[in-house]
Amino acid sequence: MGVWWIVVVAVLTHTASATVREYDWEVEYKFWQPDCIEGAVMTVNGQFPGPTIQAVAGDTIVVHLTNKLTTEGLVIHWHGIRQLGSPWADGAAGVTQCAINPGETFTYKFTVEKPGTHFYHGHYGMQRSAGLYGSLIVDVAKGQRERLRYDGEFNLLLSDWWHEPIPSQELGLSSKPMRWIGEAQSILINGRGQFNCSLAAQFSNTSLPMCTFKEGDQCAPQKLNVEPNKTYRIRLASTTALASLNLAVQGHKLVVVEADGNYVTPFTTDDIDIYSGESYSVLLTTDQDPSQNYYISVGVRGRKPNTTQALTILNYVTAPASKLPSSPPPVTPRWDDFERSKNFSKKIFSAMGSPSPPKKYRKRLILLNTQNLIDGYTKWAINNVSLVTPATPYLGSVKYNLKLGFNRKSPPRSYRMDYDIMNPPPFPNTTTGNGIYVFPFNVTVDVIIQNANVLKGVVSEIHPWHLHGHDFWVLGYGDGKFKPGIDEKTYNLKNPPLRNTAILYPYGWTALRFVTDNPGVWFFHCHIEPHLHMGMGVVFAEGLNRIGKIPDEALGCGLTKQFLMNRNRN
Repeated sequence: MGVWWIVVVAVLTHTASATVREYDWEVEYKFWQPDCIEGAVMTVNGQFPGPTIQAVAGDTIVVHLTNKLTTEGLVIHWHGIRQLGSPWADGAAGVTQCAINPGETFTYKFTVEKPGTHFYHGHYGMQRSAGLYGSLIVDVAKGQRERLRYDGEFNLLLSDWWHEPIPSQELGLSSKPMRWIGEAQSILINGRGQFNCSLAAQFSNTSLPMCTFKEGDQCAPQKLNVEPNKTYRIRLASTTALASLNLAVQGHKLVVVEADGNYVTPFTTDDIDIYSGESYSVLLTTDQDPSQNYYISVGVRGRKPNTTQALTILNYVTAPASKLPSSPPPVTPRWDDFERSKNFSKKIFSAMGSPSPPKKYRKRLILLNTQNLIDGYTKWAINNVSLVTPATPYLGSVKYNLKLGFNRKSPPRSYRMDYDIMNPPPFPNTTTGNGIYVFPFNVTVDVIIQNANVLKGVVSEIHPWHLHGHDFWVLGYGDGKFKPGIDEKTYNLKNPPLRNTAILYPYGWTALRFVTDNPGVWFFHCHIEPHLHMGMGVVFAEGLNRIGKIPDEALGCGLTKQFLMNRNRN
C-alpha cells in the first residue's frame, strides 16, 4: 500500500496558464457506424464524440454553438461545471435557457474553477442518446501542484447505443401503452463498439465472428498504447442513456483517485462500477508481462445484460499491436449483485484536505421516486408529481418576476410515511407539475432520495441522480425506508465524498447535503434519459435576488420573449 501512496501524493507542477479558450461549434446529424451498423449520429464539427475541451483551472471557456439541425432545438450542458456567476450557461432547456433554434448561434461563456474530469452533453429531449457528448478535462492551474504522479493519461468516454432512432424511442416512451426502448444494442468506448463481431470471438460461446477492420473504420476500437513499468491516469466518464457499467483491465489493478472532479482517498480495486453521469480517474501501473496485450472490458450492471461486453486492447508497445490477449476478457460481475455495487460506493471517501460538510442542515427534502400513470401513460414521479418543464425557462421567470411562468406553489417536501416502498403503488395515478423548491441563499440543505417498487412486479431500479450547479456530500446509503431521527446517526460527517452524481439503489435511500451558495435555478434529476423524459426530476432555486445579468439570447422564448421586447422598446 505504501507504494501506491507514493504514486498518489507525489506532485507534478503544471506549466499551463489560465486563458480564454474559444471554440466555434456546429451541431448536425451525419451518417455514422458507431458499432459497425450505420445510423444517424449527432456530431460536433463533424466529429463523434464531439471535440475534447482541454483546459486549465481558472480558464474561461467560450463556445459559439450553431444549430445546423433542421427540425429540432438544441442545448449543451457542461456536466460537472458549477457555473458560478453564469447560471444561464448551464445548458438545461426550460430551466436555464431556451432551446437554440435551427440556424441560430448561441454563445456559452463560463469559467472552469477547479481541476477535474468532466464532460458535456445535449440536454434537450434525448439528444444525449443521439450521440451529442464529449469530454471536458480541466488540469491544475499554473503555479499549482498536481496531487497525482503519472507518466501519461487516457480519456475513456463510455456510452450505450441503439439502432432505433431517438425520435422513435421518444415516441414509444410517450405512447399508451408505453413502448419501452429495450436494452442497448452495444456499449461504446470513445464512440466505438462492435455489434456484429467480437474482439474475443476465439473464447466466446456465441456465434459472433472475429472482428476484422479496414483502415478508417468508425467502429474500430481505439487501443491504449502503453510502455512497461509506467503509471497511467485513465479518466473515465459515463454518458450512458440507460446502462450502469463495470470496467476492468485484464490482469491489472486500478487505484481510484478522483470521482466527479474531486480527489478521493485512494483505494485499489479489480474493477470499477460507473453509472450514468459519473466520472472517475484511476491509476494503472503496467507491471504485467510486456510481451502480451490485455483486454479492457466494459459490461452492463444493474440491468439484465442483453448487451454484449465492449472490448478494447491495452497494448504494451513491446508486443505486436495486432496480437490478441492469450486469455478471455474479465467477466463482468453479476448484474443484480447490488451488495457488491453498494460496497464499491461505500469505499469512496474524500481525500485528506477536502472540505467537510456542515454538521447540521437547515432545510430538508425527502424525495420518493415512483413509477406512476397519467391517463394510462407511464410516468416517473417525485412525491407524486411528474415534472414537465414550462415553455418559459425558470431562470427568466424568477429573474424578471414573471408570475405566470410556472406554478409558484412549492412541490411536496416529503411523502406519506406510511407508503409501502416494497410493493407496487396501491393508487398508481399521479399528476404533472412544474413547481420548484426555493431556498434561502447560503443555507445547508439535506436531500434524501428514496427508492420504491415500480408499477408491476417486484422490481426497484437503480437511479443515478445528478445535481446541476453544485457538488454535494454523499452522507450515506441505507436499505429500506429512511427513518427520520434514526438514520441520521449513521451519516458519515468526517470524510464523505464530494460528488455531483449519486446512486439510489433498489429499495433503499441515499442522503445528500449541499450548501445553497450558487445563485440560480438548478436541475436535480435522474440521469437516465428515459426516466427524465418521463418526468423524473425536480428544480432547485436559490439566491434569487443575487442572480446577475442574463444575456437576452438565453431567454428569447415564452413569456420572457415578450418581456424583453417590451423592455428594449422602453
